Formats: sequence, structure tokens, C-alpha cells
Amino acid sequence: MAFGSKETKAAEVPQHIGIIMDGNGRWAKKRGLPRTAGHTAGAANFRTITRYASSIGVKYLTLYAFSTENWNRPAEEVSALMKLFHQYLEEALRDFMDENIRVRFIGDVTAFAPELQALIHRVEEASAPKTGMVLNLAMNYGGRAEITRAARLLAERVQRGELKSEDITEDAISGALYTAGQPDPDLIIRPSGEERLSNFLLWQSAYTEFEYFDILWPDFKPKHLDEAIEKYRGRQRRFGGV
Repeated sequence: MAFGSKETKAAEVPQHIGIIMDGNGRWAKKRGLPRTAGHTAGAANFRTITRYASSIGVKYLTLYAFSTENWNRPAEEVSALMKLFHQYLEEALRDFMDENIRVRFIGDVTAFAPELQALIHRVEEASAPKTGMVLNLAMNYGGRAEITRAARLLAERVQRGELKSEDITEDAISGALYTAGQPDPDLIIRPSGEERLSNFLLWQSAYTEFEYFDILWPDFKPKHLDEAIEKYRGRQRRFGGV
């Protein structure tokens, strides 16, 4: 079944999907190309999958673009990624704004160059009036760092007398995360053959369903997203119950 068909009902599609975009470097290596070529191909596919997810009724799409650990990659590769992010954001301001998609960035963007930070803020501001799918781009993001940040923010509120320690509940922690106000992901997808979370949405994924694909991210097509959704619909989500 193609979820982009007219027969699709909104209830058939997970409200929030997360994708770990993995395998760009290996995709390039298999073709005798530099790793940077894989990232370029991955960025092009990112646009394809984002538009498709929006078209089939996904409400929130969170894509893992750059982790806190990715700074440990070779300097040349990190530099190429930064240029690619810059290029994408300029293209987003020029072309992507025609889509009814609101773009948000989750992660510590203060680590990026001032020019890139300025573009990030411009994209967020320009897309803020959009009423369609929310696209969360996880850049310089790590799940542990996010939880640590939330704990620090709550501790500061306690110090200021705005909050009592007994008021620090699960809901309070969720409200201090980058994804505050959004539903937890129903489904997380990871292409590339790897079967781990890699520090992605650790708090939010407590009851998330997972699908792994032995396909590198640049080769991940809308039909694979359809396949993941179809498998998700066959699951029984009990959230710890019976």
C-alpha cells in the first residue's frame, strides 16, 4: 500500500517519526567516492523524504543530522558538513519555504559558526507561521546532553525559588527538553544496517517502536518509509501494560 495514495487516512500514519540518517560515508566508499559525496547524496535524500513524510500526514519528523560525537570525525569531513548545512539552509530559505513545513533545530547550535547560527535562526523565524508538519533537525544533538541540560534548567529554577524539588516530575523533565510540547516519537527508523540508538532521543523513545533497514541512507526511498509504517501499524503498543 502506498501511503501517499488518496485512500490513506491520517490515523494510519504515526504522528511522530524519527530517522537516524546513517550510512552516507559507506555509500560513498562503495562507489569509490569521497565521504563528502555521500553526505551530499544524503542531503538530497533528506529533502525527498521530508517532503514525502509531510505529504502523507506525518505531524512531526525528527531527523538526526549531526551528533555531539560527530565533531570527532576528520576535520576535513566536519568542514564539508558545515558547508553542506550552510548550503541547505540557504536553499531552504529560497525554495523550501514554499512547503507548509515548520523547521525547528534541536541541539546546542551555539557550537556552530556565527554565520551558520544566523541562518538557523532565519530559517526558524521564516517557517514559524507554517501550520503543517514540524521538522526537527537534530544538529549538535545528543540525548544525554539534552537530559543533562534539562536537569540543569530545572535545578536553576529550584535555586531561583520558582520550583520545588518535589515538583521535578517526568512531565517537568519532558517540558525542559528541546522537544517540549511535542508528542514522543511513535516510530524511529534507522537505515544502514546498524541496530542502536546512538544517543538519539533517549528520554523520548522510552516506548517508541523501532525499524532497522539494511539500506544506506542515500538509498532509503519513500517506499521504505511506507514499509516501516506498515510494520508499525501491525504492532501492539502496550506502554508497559498487558
